[in-house]
Amino acid sequence: MQRSDEELYRLMKGGDREAFGELYERRGPPLRRYALHMSGSAAVAEEVSHEVFIQLMRATTNFDDKRGSLEGWMYGVARNLVRVIRRQGPVQEPVDQPVRHDILGELIHEESLTALHAAMRELPVLYRDAVVLCDLEEMSYEEAARVMGCPVGTVRSRLHRARGLLAAKLKRAQAVREVAVR
Repeated sequence: MQRSDEELYRLMKGGDREAFGELYERRGPPLRRYALHMSGSAAVAEEVSHEVFIQLMRATTNFDDKRGSLEGWMYGVARNLVRVIRRQGPVQEPVDQPVRHDILGELIHEESLTALHAAMRELPVLYRDAVVLCDLEEMSYEEAARVMGCPVGTVRSRLHRARGLLAAKLKRAQAVREVAVR
């Protein structure tokens, strides 16, 4: 039977290194992906995911299981760290793209991803959160609501609004590209 995050946290605070390792293996990769999608930078994603665990290990950690899940706390810390880094200025590092042999296809794919990442960066954080958690991380509405600390209906409405904003931004970007080609 898989131990809960909260149980692993208690064991970790008691000095159990295996509990820390299990928690890191379980939550590290999703936190890195989340930070990557929120920041657009692999370096920032790595830094953020490590910092979440550093904060978790501190004696002064403010996690309280009566106020919410450990998973939600970890995503909240990651979200705040990305915000702090983004306030320091734009992150210039592009997200790594898969290698392709079709040059035209590669250019179109890269252009589309660049437009998508740009549109994502322009979304308000709460909307970006919903898209990243539900569409990119494939969490259910219930899981995303737990992580975001809000009702399921709020996740649905934010996701609906975010998708509409993204569609409009991508449509405008496509129109600009078409005019530039002519």
